[in-house]
Amino acid sequence: MRKEIHPSYGPVVFRDRAANYAFLTRSTMTSEKTIEWEDGNTYPVVDVEISNVSHPFYTGTARVLDTAGRVERFERRYGKQG
Repeated sequence: MRKEIHPSYGPVVFRDRAANYAFLTRSTMTSEKTIEWEDGNTYPVVDVEISNVSHPFYTGTARVLDTAGRVERFERRYGKQG
């Protein structure tokens, strides 16, 4: 890799405020805000709206849509082509 063209890659804490959950990982994202982690070190923190803890797909609260009913309603409204 060429020097000085890539962003720095380091430890960052991502915090899901909705679920009160945070995890430490490596990323190129940076932030002015910092947080003291469980290991005693201070890391930049990035607030996210959705993580695997609060996303409906992972929590099992996702709704299943009735796509067959939607297709039939569309065909009734606009008629079948061909």
